Amino acid sequence: MLTFSFLTLFPELLAPFAGEAIIGKARERGLLDVNLVQLRDFSDNKHLKVDDTPYGGGAGMVIRVDVAERALMSLPPADEVILLTPAGQPFTQTVAEELAQKNHLVFLCGRYEGFDARTEHLVTRELSIGDFVMMGGEAAAACVLEAVARLRPGVIGDPESHRADSFSSGLLDYPEYTRPPEWRGQRVPEVLRGGNHGAVAAWRREQALRRTLARRPDLLMGAGLTPQDSAALLNLGVTAEQLQAWDAPPPPPAKRVKRKKIRIDGSQSE
Repeated sequence: MLTFSFLTLFPELLAPFAGEAIIGKARERGLLDVNLVQLRDFSDNKHLKVDDTPYGGGAGMVIRVDVAERALMSLPPADEVILLTPAGQPFTQTVAEELAQKNHLVFLCGRYEGFDARTEHLVTRELSIGDFVMMGGEAAAACVLEAVARLRPGVIGDPESHRADSFSSGLLDYPEYTRPPEWRGQRVPEVLRGGNHGAVAAWRREQALRRTLARRPDLLMGAGLTPQDSAALLNLGVTAEQLQAWDAPPPPPAKRVKRKKIRIDGSQSE
């Protein structure tokens, strides 16, 4: 079982997210556990106040480090104690896969002007879900919860399905289609309806390369491209210099076409 513990001033924001859909079902089956910890329970005053004005002046309030410490001390040992902050390491699929191997993850969800800077000494990692500012860490925590939980064995129905997802393969995902076969003049590509699994796989890989090149070319640097991918990218207009910058292998050598030679007597030879 993987346990997620969230230290927050608003556990009611995370409760429905952690109790519905796939995550809720995984909890019922004993695959995941979600522990919502109210930071106010660790206040040392009758008003349950957990924050104070910042030293040096300025707007807003800062959550006290001693409150965070008492809350952390109430929990079983954790593999990671994670502070959700704009200053943190970008949260990526690679990070999600790493965290999915753990048994207990603790998240500090800030509010107001965040936690006292000394809280950083209590954590093992700082994470950010993007270069923007939110009102608190709960929404970011929900994103991390879903991204990590779905990677645990048994949580999603098909254990192979996440391996073809965007970023898991290093590329954006290929486009998906279902019924109806035609909608407002737009038809499902014939290759997907032909039953040739090899052709489908080749089409999907080419489409993933095409999408990534058009929308997120920065991902191609670490995508683990194959010689066949290099050939496909060249056909999409990529230059040899770009392939070299992405550390892509050279494309497969072109196949030599054997030409038949005609002898003077009219016979043919290879």
